[in-house]
Amino acid sequence: MSWDGQGARDGFVVPPMPTAPPPGPAHPWRAVAVALLNLSGLGLGYAVVRRWALMAVCWVATGILLLVALPADPDGVPGTAVVVYLVFLVLAAAHGASVGLRSRLALLPSALIAAVLGLVLLAVPATGVVLYDGARDEATEQMLLDRLDRADELVEKSGKSDFASGEAGYRRALAAYGALRDDHPDSRAARRVPEALETYYATVGAPYARKDYCAAVQPLKYLRTVPGTVGKKAVGDLADWPDDRLATSLYECAAASLSGGEAGWTAQFGELLSTFPKSAQAGKVEPAVKSAVDEAVGSVGGDDPCAAVKQLDGLATQVRGLPGDEAGLSDALGKDADRASGSARTGAYACGLDQYKDKNFSDAVTTMTDFAKNNPHHKNRTRAQKIAIAAEVAQTVPAAGKRLPTTASGGSISVTVKNDSPDEITVLYTGPVTGSFNLKACKGCTSYSLGSTLGIGFKPCSDSGKHYPQRTIRLPVGTTYFVHKSRSATGKSPASDTAKLSPGYIYTECAYTTSSFGY
Repeated sequence: MSWDGQGARDGFVVPPMPTAPPPGPAHPWRAVAVALLNLSGLGLGYAVVRRWALMAVCWVATGILLLVALPADPDGVPGTAVVVYLVFLVLAAAHGASVGLRSRLALLPSALIAAVLGLVLLAVPATGVVLYDGARDEATEQMLLDRLDRADELVEKSGKSDFASGEAGYRRALAAYGALRDDHPDSRAARRVPEALETYYATVGAPYARKDYCAAVQPLKYLRTVPGTVGKKAVGDLADWPDDRLATSLYECAAASLSGGEAGWTAQFGELLSTFPKSAQAGKVEPAVKSAVDEAVGSVGGDDPCAAVKQLDGLATQVRGLPGDEAGLSDALGKDADRASGSARTGAYACGLDQYKDKNFSDAVTTMTDFAKNNPHHKNRTRAQKIAIAAEVAQTVPAAGKRLPTTASGGSISVTVKNDSPDEITVLYTGPVTGSFNLKACKGCTSYSLGSTLGIGFKPCSDSGKHYPQRTIRLPVGTTYFVHKSRSATGKSPASDTAKLSPGYIYTECAYTTSSFGY
């Protein structure tokens, strides 16, 4: 076999392998067809003119876009990527039109069919856009549902602690519910918000369901503010959900505190009467107060009358502070307050007796003095005055307080008390009888030196040249305790004397002062 320079072999000619259709005359429809086919993003325009490398570039560009876009998320494809890709498609279409203008089509019978196919294939990116938008919408829905779930979890977590600790969590969850309703009203998550709010209210108000009424007050007050945060339309019928529960909680908590002698009930009853004055719970306030006053009045005769009197004093002040006008309870509450204060005034006698018996003489003096002053017509007023005198004597001479004084007066033994001091004095005495009187200061009398009172022959009230203020009283046989105290000079300690009186004698008591102490 031999070859010639023209490529002939044994008389046969072997033509070269074709690489692309030979260029033909310019054909506008081919340009349009290649451009339209390239707009699909798959480089099919380059395929029909057998520009495989350029078609591969189109596939790479589309692949990069898909990597950026998928999976779909609520934010969508970055705007820069979309713009760059669209510019790329326009350039690919323009370049394809330029190439197709003079290139023969290799895979399709005619340019017209290629153009129609290009138009049909434009549905591919259009469909992709629609599908992507749907996927992005679903991603958005899932994102919103996740937000809802997180808010629900926050409510559940907050409900496991007390309201003060969980309040911040409740507020964040409520803000999330409100944002879903306001910003995405047509979303599936927004449609689930009403159901979530029902759970929200039940969780926040759980202490009420447990009948822990005091703990329920603050959460229920908070729930009344929710419509102002997310709007009445969002909460619907739940807007009034806390009202009756709050009224019940305020009443029950206050009633328990009142009956238990604890503080805080006035504020809760006051809030109930101000916030829900026409409620059934408000109507129960006055009977509860009346019952508490009745119980305290009954306790005056019990083991601790002073505590009962103190409670009655407090009740009188507290009840007068309740805002009963709107509820129509002012008159009834006023009567309860008056009864409490009146019982406290009269109950002070029992308190003073108890203090005296317990040797608490200082308090007994104050209590019985106040009782006598505040109850001028009471049957026990005279004895209260006697007990106050005896208690004052017993502060200096404790033996004087061994028994309660009576209202008895007079006796068979004459006792004269003289004042040999420059001070006006009060003489108090107790024993078989109790009383007191005042003696004016002795003109010309002075205090004795301590040394002179210790000497033999010291006899106060014995100067015949002086006129000693004096008073004679009659006392029964027995032991009488005297106390002399200055009325005109402060800081001087009272003096005392114990006299055992026997029949057939006349007794003289002399009051005097020393330069160092006593009378």
